[in-house]
Amino acid sequence: MSLSWLPNAISLLRIALVAPILLLIIDGQYGFALALCFVAGFSDGVDGYLAKRFDWRTRVGALLDPLADKLLIAGTFIVLVYAGHIPLWLGVLVVFRDIVIIGGATVYNFLIRPIEGEPTRISKLNTALQLLFIVFVLSRAAFDWPDQITITVLGASIVVTVVISGIDYVWSWARRASRGGKVHEQ
Repeated sequence: MSLSWLPNAISLLRIALVAPILLLIIDGQYGFALALCFVAGFSDGVDGYLAKRFDWRTRVGALLDPLADKLLIAGTFIVLVYAGHIPLWLGVLVVFRDIVIIGGATVYNFLIRPIEGEPTRISKLNTALQLLFIVFVLSRAAFDWPDQITITVLGASIVVTVVISGIDYVWSWARRASRGGKVHEQ
């Protein structure tokens, strides 16, 4: 029996972890939420490693992996706003960018051609910063570490990468659409 399904199963596990993480945050159990975030982060690395190392990449996995990230990030930002740990405008900015990207990808996929390819470097950086921000905010809520200045600087970095990566996606899709959907590497 082949284990090629394993990365997809791990991505599904990450999706299943989202609800408990959000409920723990709402309940004020930040340490447990943080622990589950580490499990989700570790599993993200494992599924990516397995998919690449053993060439177990699938179209389903290409959809599940970013979906798991988006659900975790957007859901956590919304709940952290609700719990009063981050400002509303930051939560709205992060979630709005994801809605624009998901909506744009859906429209592009149905009207032009199926989307293929990897996330951009700036988008990967944005995701990494958002996940680090979540870890830091939960850590501050649970253990009073790191200091607020660190979280503020990281939040400002997220604003920059959210805007740049959002513009980058829109610009890239517009260019591809104007060329009939063909991808031209630069």
